[in-house]
Amino acid sequence: MFTDTEGIVFRQVKTVNGRRIVLLFSKKYGKISAGTNISEKGKNKSSLALRPFTYGRYELYKSRNNFHINSTDVIRSYYRIGENVEKYLYCSYALEFTEKLLPEEAPAPGVFRLILDFFEMMEKRLKKYSTLLLAYKIKVLQESGSMPQIKQCVLCGNKDEAALFSIKEGGILCKKCCSKYPNMENDTLIYKIDFGIVNVLQYIMDSPLRNFENLALDDRIQKKLHTIIKGYIAYHLDIAGLKSEGFLAE
Repeated sequence: MFTDTEGIVFRQVKTVNGRRIVLLFSKKYGKISAGTNISEKGKNKSSLALRPFTYGRYELYKSRNNFHINSTDVIRSYYRIGENVEKYLYCSYALEFTEKLLPEEAPAPGVFRLILDFFEMMEKRLKKYSTLLLAYKIKVLQESGSMPQIKQCVLCGNKDEAALFSIKEGGILCKKCCSKYPNMENDTLIYKIDFGIVNVLQYIMDSPLRNFENLALDDRIQKKLHTIIKGYIAYHLDIAGLKSEGFLAE
């Protein structure tokens, strides 16, 4: 069956005889692996659409168990990202994180829109790239149904007196439930709720990603939120030790 889809390349693997396996985030099919004989080298439109940070259209042949890319065309190239090393690293992390989060062949149109918005804003942004990346990660967790519980105590449902954030439990704890953790000072998976971090998380969840195009979070809040979200996705989603993460200045 011949079909086509919009998409973004996560990465590709070289195989024999110049053939490549492309891991593609497609709008129609979600994350798929597709073989192709198109060379990435050169300046034609097909080769450009196989490069990172390019939004393209892909003509596919779909058999029962496999996809093959017959031809491609560029819809938009976010080439300016590659002109700035720091931007490139943050966007590489966004690609790698999204790849790890998404299951195979499960359409995720909401996440697809988010990553296009992220690239567009990152291309224009001049500083504080970490704020935009943090907002993107939270919005992707929300869109995928993986966001921690921050509106009420994850143990008893109490909506008042939030006191701690428990990575293990997956959300906030009220003061009463905190008594179940007498040694919380030594628990590396529990964090005190300070700096208004719950309010910031809620604001990010309630706002379109584009609201963060020029917004920069306070450094203390950003560092605390980064630590919590990083720990949460490692514990609950088994996403940790990404190759691009070690180069980021959070």
